[in-house]
Amino acid sequence: MIGLWDTTGNEVVKALSAERRSAGGVASGMALSLIVVVDEKRVREAEAAATIASAAHPCRLLMVVRSDFERPNNRLDAEIVVGGRLGPCEAVVMRMYGRLALHAESVVMPLLVPDVPVVTWWHGEPPELIANDYLGVVADRRITDSAQTSDRIATLRQRATDYAPGDTDLAWTRITPWRTLVAGAFDTLETQVVGGTIVAPASDPTAALMSGWLTARLGIRPRLEATSDFPRMRSVTLECAGGEVITLTREDSMATFSRTGHADRSLPLVRRPTGEELAEELRRLDSDNIYGDALGAFAGVSGLDSRPPKRVHIWKDPVASYASPSTPAVAVDA
Repeated sequence: MIGLWDTTGNEVVKALSAERRSAGGVASGMALSLIVVVDEKRVREAEAAATIASAAHPCRLLMVVRSDFERPNNRLDAEIVVGGRLGPCEAVVMRMYGRLALHAESVVMPLLVPDVPVVTWWHGEPPELIANDYLGVVADRRITDSAQTSDRIATLRQRATDYAPGDTDLAWTRITPWRTLVAGAFDTLETQVVGGTIVAPASDPTAALMSGWLTARLGIRPRLEATSDFPRMRSVTLECAGGEVITLTREDSMATFSRTGHADRSLPLVRRPTGEELAEELRRLDSDNIYGDALGAFAGVSGLDSRPPKRVHIWKDPVASYASPSTPAVAVDA
């Protein structure tokens, strides 16, 4: 590991090149550049997740930690790790202070791997408009996590308002096992589904996206049965035209699959660590049309995937906005 304190972007580039040479090509054949935007208090969580993801997808990991925007002096501290504690990747952890933190792209852009896709992941509160963050504008894929916000359902609706093809949310990734088990029921189901019920906390974004997915795929609007007895989605029930009922109920790391006229079955439904969820999203670097359909159906917004995939960067100074809400934003072509 190389530590650079109160350094510059040029010095970071030089140090990374030197560390690559000394490591003997530990991280060669990188599939992508992964930009992680995270607060200081959650850096270790993000590093643990990125370590798991990089084991499946060799990448250059660029971790951006922004702090103290109002600091009068700019400062950049960086750690460079190649093939070390963060797995088989080239990692640069950059802590930016002062106004430099608002222009993180000036340091990040020279560090991107040429000719490979760029993915940006916000581990924490995402920007209200991704176009306000240049690190999102330059990315081919953009990963948010509505579960990390104070108002999860409102954040999910904002993701629909701000959606562009290439966006996704880890709340969607968390229901992949649920969707797999529900879809498996249709291998032997021949009747039409006419209704459904989801039991979950009212603020659970995974339940909201499950509802949107069922609406988009089956043309039904499931009822939400709000509960405070469970921290996350508890069960999904589908009602068929012939009176048949199918229910999938979570029990710790297992699920009970019930179907009228058939014996109950126990199926695995394990909650995965964030790193495995991130690795799943990195498997595809094109737009996820199924997610777009589910998000649009939940939020009541149509045509999400017909929107242009490119955004124009809209500069927004959070410090100036806090001091003077009327300060205008400035659009900059990316």
